[in-house]
Amino acid sequence: MADATTRFFEDLDHRGYEPLLAKTSGVLRFDLHDGPQTTHWLLRIDRGDIRVSQEEAESDAVLHASQDLFEKLVTGREHGLAALLRGDLTVTGNPRLVVRVERLFPSSPHARGPLYYREGAR
Repeated sequence: MADATTRFFEDLDHRGYEPLLAKTSGVLRFDLHDGPQTTHWLLRIDRGDIRVSQEEAESDAVLHASQDLFEKLVTGREHGLAALLRGDLTVTGNPRLVVRVERLFPSSPHARGPLYYREGAR
């Protein structure tokens, strides 16, 4: 059975096109560290068309995170921007690309959006 990280990237690759990235082009590499071992995932985006591979290739930006943290990101148990601000993950290169791709990560299952507050529930 594939782990959450593998399922996340396989799902992106199977989508082929992602409307949330229709105005985005670039290459983002994810370097996921587990002790001395690093796993690479490469996300190529061409105006919403997505291709995923596992290679250590040149990219416009590189996101560095532990494998454990990334599992939390792809399952919605952690928020990417919060982890970045805490220094738990780092980005080199074009940070705008990372911010755009962050839209693809699931939100927390406990998140309460504007609808929750509009209805007056507390």
